[in-house]
Amino acid sequence: MASAGANLISIIGPPAAGKTTLAEALAGELGGRLIREDYAGNPFLAASYLGRAELALPSQLYFLFSRAGQLSRDNWPARGLAVSDYGFCQDALYARHSLAGEELAVYRRLADRVEGMIQPPDLVVHLDAAEQALLERIVRRGRRFETVMTADFLRRMRREYDRLVPALDCPVLTVDAGARDLRRGDVLAEVVQDVRRRLNL
Repeated sequence: MASAGANLISIIGPPAAGKTTLAEALAGELGGRLIREDYAGNPFLAASYLGRAELALPSQLYFLFSRAGQLSRDNWPARGLAVSDYGFCQDALYARHSLAGEELAVYRRLADRVEGMIQPPDLVVHLDAAEQALLERIVRRGRRFETVMTADFLRRMRREYDRLVPALDCPVLTVDAGARDLRRGDVLAEVVQDVRRRLNL
């Protein structure tokens, strides 16, 4: 449930669904602050995806604390609007995929503490697309660590998001980002209009 302060729109979805593309566009159209996931700054991410299992926990904790810092309720502005190209809610989803046993237990204990300190979203935009479309986009953008992602992995991620979304305690707008090209101006205008309606902007 959203709390006082600037409106927060969080965009979630599997890799290559178009989260950053949409976040940039929404922030620009709505005059909001853009909050990007710091994947480039995570020193453990690429190696953990490429098989260094011992780096999975450090990678998840990097994201956990990076997101906590970006979305800290203590530092949240009193007014305005922000758009994040991720949702804090998705952090646990990836942790369940990459961690197990004591490492997952450690992550969950820390995540439970952090969750109460972050600004909850006023709206979540859930992007979805078929596995083949996601794979084609992954190839096009050329991040080496993403080359290990398979159709099966993306299928499981999509199912995880399908289970996550109904449990969220805020309004959700689901967008078929496979059928709708978010780089097109007319499609983007429709999504912006939907977001405005949901937030009464």
